[in-house]
Amino acid sequence: LSATIQNAAEIAGWLDARLVQSEWRPVPLKEGVLYKDRIYFLDGSTKEIKGGGRAPDLVTDILGEKGQALVFVNSRRSAQAFAGKLKDDVSRFVDEDEKKELLKIKREIVSSGEKNIVSENLAECVENGVAFHHAGLSNSNRRAVEDSFKKGILKCIVATPTLAAGVNTPARRVIIKDVWRYSQTDGYMIPIPIMEVKQAMGRAGRPGYDTVGEAVLVAKNDRERERLMYDYLTAEVEPIYSKLGSEPALRIHILALISTNFAVTRDEITEFLQKTFYARQMGTLPGDKIDDILSFLEESGFIEEEGTNTLRATLFGKKTSGLYIDPLSALKMREALEGEGDEFSYLHAICSTPDMRCIYVSKKDEWIEEKLGTRRFLVEPPPSFSPDYEWFLAEVKTASMLEDWISEMSEDGMIQKYQVGPGDIHNKVETAEWLLHAMQELARIFDFDAVPLLTRLIVRMRYGCKEELLNLVRLKGIGRVRARALYNAGFTSVNDLRKASIESIARVKHIGKVIARSIKEQVD
Repeated sequence: LSATIQNAAEIAGWLDARLVQSEWRPVPLKEGVLYKDRIYFLDGSTKEIKGGGRAPDLVTDILGEKGQALVFVNSRRSAQAFAGKLKDDVSRFVDEDEKKELLKIKREIVSSGEKNIVSENLAECVENGVAFHHAGLSNSNRRAVEDSFKKGILKCIVATPTLAAGVNTPARRVIIKDVWRYSQTDGYMIPIPIMEVKQAMGRAGRPGYDTVGEAVLVAKNDRERERLMYDYLTAEVEPIYSKLGSEPALRIHILALISTNFAVTRDEITEFLQKTFYARQMGTLPGDKIDDILSFLEESGFIEEEGTNTLRATLFGKKTSGLYIDPLSALKMREALEGEGDEFSYLHAICSTPDMRCIYVSKKDEWIEEKLGTRRFLVEPPPSFSPDYEWFLAEVKTASMLEDWISEMSEDGMIQKYQVGPGDIHNKVETAEWLLHAMQELARIFDFDAVPLLTRLIVRMRYGCKEELLNLVRLKGIGRVRARALYNAGFTSVNDLRKASIESIARVKHIGKVIARSIKEQVD
């Protein structure tokens, strides 16, 4: 295991395994703090930075040494703003051959999906040798940034910590610009965990290119320099804790144990859970919580008693476990299916489940409350004075975004309206498709009337279009934008395309001869 895991010995003891721990790195790492115009490294050495003591100076300094820079900031907005700020400085280090390559990547970014303000901003930055990277980017744009950085074409990436988690993009110098970030849960700024900072620092040093990697934090004054040294560079990372103690995790795993007949009595369930890492860390099991979950599963119809003290999963329980959803999500879905709903009410029902991470509500979202009186809800809304009311508004906001997606609102329109990125839209859409499929499966086993409507919603969610486009979007290379262009040009069915010439199809906006030939090959 990596040396960044503080309680590796504890994990090895739980697994009854021999711990093999390594601090080896292919490129040596120097950690330090920038203050004024100098980096103070942990090993006692210092390094002067030309230009002064700001993060942009750290970037241009390493580019001047023919290296690359990776800058970590605390928010998406900061990533985009700082990348934009660096454009002019970084472009000075891009030669003519690299400019040609960067232009190709810019075109790839702009053409790799629906046109939107985020991809346009990214493309403009990339043309100058710098990029931003965060979870709000589409998968294709994230890949384009990562690949061009690995090839050395991009000089600098400004990223949120998502890049540090599992993505192999080393640079000669890693700069941690911010060690505080806003917590939506707490409502104020909190320090970034040591583990996260160490993960980011571990990206310093490119094997085969660099003889040393530098990881640098930025201090505003001498006191902060000392604090950053103490809090991050010399401190141990936080231990890893089991998440099994949370109710959602226990609900899912206890139902799975019973559903698979792995443990079918309370004693067998307890015996299994006593072998978990959670039990080893805590020294005990939450007996009351286990009893509460078993009672919930039985009262909700997921399990039933069979003989003396033996538990058996019902069809509802087995189906829920097989769908890999939280039993509480399944219960909310079943209760919603008992009512008579429309598209929006089913979208809100899946957004009310614990398996959907809803979009936070901001001060700009007054329109949500105005919408409440015009919509039907299958899940009972809480009173406006309830602590759950804010969560309910977040559910309505997320359901509204999904409704706009299947109504063909442009990505740019959704980005502006919901304050999200293209990646957020597609993540929510993928989750919604999965949950709609789960709801459809539950509707089938209970013989509810909603199956046809849910079936259509699933396909519309996949393609992001109105029902009239479903035959067209199924064609390879025809997304919702091209399908709408074809439909508006009079090609409303596959049969219309079969009768048409390549030339007449090619004249449609967003199509062209290459796509037109592909369409004809598929429909003829």
